[in-house]
Amino acid sequence: MKRVYASTIGIDQGTEMLFSDFDTDGDMWTGNGPRERRVAITFSENFKNKPNVMVTLEMFDMDSGTNQRAETVAENITETGCDIVFRTWGDTKIARARAAWMAIGGVDAADNWDEMY
Repeated sequence: MKRVYASTIGIDQGTEMLFSDFDTDGDMWTGNGPRERRVAITFSENFKNKPNVMVTLEMFDMDSGTNQRAETVAENITETGCDIVFRTWGDTKIARARAAWMAIGGVDAADNWDEMY
């Protein structure tokens, strides 16, 4: 369990289009084997410490004729942002994918004198 030692908790969230490879014949749609897309996220405000980040697929469009394999995670998490990483492998063909994310952690507040100074 991650404990947040702050009197103020911040929650930031958003959505990101990870790719749309169907229109461009990109490698997520036409390729085989291990493939990865990485999208950098910048939080709207800095957290005091590294926040907890949750990522989920909000939309995906996969070919029904191949195995459906996907992994979506947050990596390189810092107080200012993170990377959303989408991976697939084998013969999976993915036309497009969009992710939703939420970051939760301690933030500074104007009345937190002991924590700010």
